[in-house]
Amino acid sequence: MCGIVGTVDWSGKHPPDVGQLGQMLGMIRHRGPDEAGVYVDACAGLGNVRLSVIDLSTGQQPITNEDGTLWIVYNGEVYNYPELRAELEQRGHRFTTQSDTEVVLHLYEDLGPACLERLNGQFALAIWDAVRKVIFLARDRVGICPLYYVDLPQGLVFGSEMKALFVEPRIQPHLDPYALAQVFSLWAPLAPRSTFEGVRELPPGCYALADETGCRVSRYWRLPFPEAGEELQISEAEAAERLRELLSDAVRVRLRADVPVGSYLSGGLDSTFIAALIREHSPDMLSTFSVAFEDPAFDERAYQEMATARLGTAHHRAECRTDDIGATFPDIVWHAEAPLTRTAPAPMAMLSRLVHDQGIKVVMTGEGADEFIGGYNIYKEDKVRRFWAREPGSAWRRLPLRRLYPYVGDLGREGDAYLAAFFGQGLTETGSPGYSHRVRWRNTARLQRLFSEDLQLDLAGYDATEELLASLDGALEGRSPLAQAQTIEVTTFMSAYLLTSQGDRMMAANSVEGRFPFLDHRVIAFCNALSPHYKLHGLQEKHVLKRSAGSLVPNAILRRHKQPYRAPIHCAFFGQPLDYVDALLAPEAVTAAGIWNPQAVDRLRRKATAGGAVSELDDMALVGMLSTQLLYATFVESFPRTQPDVGPLRICRGKNHVVLRRGVE
Repeated sequence: MCGIVGTVDWSGKHPPDVGQLGQMLGMIRHRGPDEAGVYVDACAGLGNVRLSVIDLSTGQQPITNEDGTLWIVYNGEVYNYPELRAELEQRGHRFTTQSDTEVVLHLYEDLGPACLERLNGQFALAIWDAVRKVIFLARDRVGICPLYYVDLPQGLVFGSEMKALFVEPRIQPHLDPYALAQVFSLWAPLAPRSTFEGVRELPPGCYALADETGCRVSRYWRLPFPEAGEELQISEAEAAERLRELLSDAVRVRLRADVPVGSYLSGGLDSTFIAALIREHSPDMLSTFSVAFEDPAFDERAYQEMATARLGTAHHRAECRTDDIGATFPDIVWHAEAPLTRTAPAPMAMLSRLVHDQGIKVVMTGEGADEFIGGYNIYKEDKVRRFWAREPGSAWRRLPLRRLYPYVGDLGREGDAYLAAFFGQGLTETGSPGYSHRVRWRNTARLQRLFSEDLQLDLAGYDATEELLASLDGALEGRSPLAQAQTIEVTTFMSAYLLTSQGDRMMAANSVEGRFPFLDHRVIAFCNALSPHYKLHGLQEKHVLKRSAGSLVPNAILRRHKQPYRAPIHCAFFGQPLDYVDALLAPEAVTAAGIWNPQAVDRLRRKATAGGAVSELDDMALVGMLSTQLLYATFVESFPRTQPDVGPLRICRGKNHVVLRRGVE
């Protein structure tokens, strides 16, 4: 895990400035506290803060090729770099480091953008061609590592986090109303749109080439799903065995590091299986980490203890009190840089802080299993609704829906009429694109009624769901219902939220790198090719994965139903006095931000403090209001453009450029 920044100016009017690059790196120094480096020539400036994981002694960035014509700054890991390096050496390339970063640079030198198809890993990178005056930006297939950029007249500014871009005086942060509409319908802004107007997120699986004529974005990878009925024809036993082999190899290559690798262990199937596979590959003691809650409704410690006892790991647990969530929330939003509709990132930040405090830089996690092997309730919901739609008048066909969401009190309190009305919207429109998610989208979009009158006017006629479906560019056509639902979930939740607000940002905040075996592109391709029946067997989630895990995972964990990862919301903010909550939700502050209707905010606040029942939608509204108010106050109203930079940089001079590094002797 590292952080990268850069500025390019083709006009000659705004040449790169070392001091500004240092300030940009200072904004994201949490991403890479070990070392820092800057490259500057007359046209381009590149910067990197490094979390040293591979090649601790010679892997400092920026890195150049043999003749100094190409320069790279890089965030991430390419796990097949030893094999790629051997190929490149056979073709005559000379290496000065042992890092994967230099492998990527030489591969680009040979293949150009097509090099991305050879990489197995997670990355966001920038390569400057000092001869052609072209900047190449790229991001991994599913968006594990973030990358943002702003087009300026005859220029470009980029960085791992948006806060680094706002050091540039020409870039003023303003909340994007269309991004807000996306959050409060789809749950996250969707690339290339970001939280802030004019700031573009490079989409997952894409690269950009920019020169003085402009910036052009191209896609090099799409989610690989077969046509319905053309799935892989293998037995269930073969599928389970092959999945285990692929996951085992994905774990093996992700153990490549020059520092110890730990593992998250939630007590669920996915993380327990990954930890068990690590134990098969590594004889060393494995450090595992989990979060526990004081509220039993969210706590999974019993299963965590069961898993650690079976695997024999050195286990560490972060104890999350409800008050901790409210106390740390401003920091969470600063790092997330996006509106939130849940508080789940806060405990994840506490967990990564525990990892950091234990001296571990790298952890493996189980993200991706639910998306690609059918673990989410929304997949079951889609299946039940399609079954119900065959006989819309049947009361018994809808009954399984009640069992899917026992943690959503509204469905339990309101009775069968409410259940039918809630899930019956658009019931028979099974051919409609996005059928699987339309109930969720409609429900979440109700929050937009709480927007201010001005914001509602700005958004008149805009439909975030239609923009999403148009952007999928035929990806749903001809696919099975489960594949369609998976495509949407990966696009709107996994890449846009789970790997960003809840993943990368909360880990990077504490200088921790996450690695995700289920997101190995070989695993993704295999899982997507399997029959939907192997993934969602009736209403049993992740059927083939449970068979694949076999004897490695305790039976109680294999048999348990998935417990969604959740965290307390309204009680975290209104069960204790918090000055920032009072200040941000005051009528004058709400009016100044112009996002929410002050009367609606006041009504919801009084409801939350009264101690009565608060609905799931009310909870989403509360955390959404607070997070957007924090974004406005922190980024729009009073952004701290000057931060402590990365300190003195070691200067290395070369022809027509300057390289500066810190932390290198």
